[in-house]
Amino acid sequence: MQNDKLKSYLSLHLIVFIWGFTAILGALITISADAIVWYRMLLAGVFLGAFIIYKKKSFKVPTTAFLKLVFVGLLIALHWVTFFHAIQVSNVSITLSIFSLGAFFASLLEPLFYGRKILWYEVFFGLVIIAGLAMIMKVEVNYYEGMVFALISILLGVLFTLMNGKLIHKHDPSVISFYEFLSGVFFISIYYLIQQKFSVEFFELTTNNWILILILASICTAYAFTASVKVMEKLSPYTVMLTTNLEPVYGIILAYFIIGGKEKMSFSFYVGAVIIIITVILNGIIKHKMTPKETAVAKEQASADIL
Repeated sequence: MQNDKLKSYLSLHLIVFIWGFTAILGALITISADAIVWYRMLLAGVFLGAFIIYKKKSFKVPTTAFLKLVFVGLLIALHWVTFFHAIQVSNVSITLSIFSLGAFFASLLEPLFYGRKILWYEVFFGLVIIAGLAMIMKVEVNYYEGMVFALISILLGVLFTLMNGKLIHKHDPSVISFYEFLSGVFFISIYYLIQQKFSVEFFELTTNNWILILILASICTAYAFTASVKVMEKLSPYTVMLTTNLEPVYGIILAYFIIGGKEKMSFSFYVGAVIIIITVILNGIIKHKMTPKETAVAKEQASADIL
């Protein structure tokens, strides 16, 4: 039993590391943000469809649930488009530091979805996080556009995660994601058709882009999602929640060493980023000690989080 927990814990760190690497891929792929998301969701949907068939699961879902999945798929598509666009107009470090605000936004929106009151320490930590963010925005004004898109992206991410937290109780996670991914492809395709953006050139990617997109869709999306669900069979929601908060840390460190140049930020940026990340982790620790029942919600959210 202890061995299984250790394996699951190491697997969880690998998953979070992979999620951090997603941002690096977004910076290295040289096509537009919406095109990245179109390819990512299409290929991830194909991989998940193959997985569902291999496991002999049913694709069947009620009509009402299907309509909800279509809407969530739209939110996910917009979340990823704004995420990759934020990286392209700023950099990985800026985008992931803003993403640390996700826990704060979730603490404010969660009561609306799950009918609980706002907790005082969440508001306090939220104010500390905003102070850290203000420090970053003050010294990195050149990346203001990226910060705005990152904020929009994380808000969309929190919304679809909370919605998936309810859907996952009644439907298989892989089936949920399959329909959400294909829905995202559908909406982006409609936009492309209206804008007449589909062309021969759209499908003529460089070998390097094809390789990076395949890694993004298979390992960073389809695999990471299914693996994240599996580890929750052995680990507590608190462990999952706390470890997931390390995603910005992994991403910023990876960006510094892999991309270099553009990722080297001012000292004040790193102070602000450390304030945000430590605050998010402290929030997780206090939430676990003061309100253990609420970690059930964290489990629902973590199991639905597929960034």
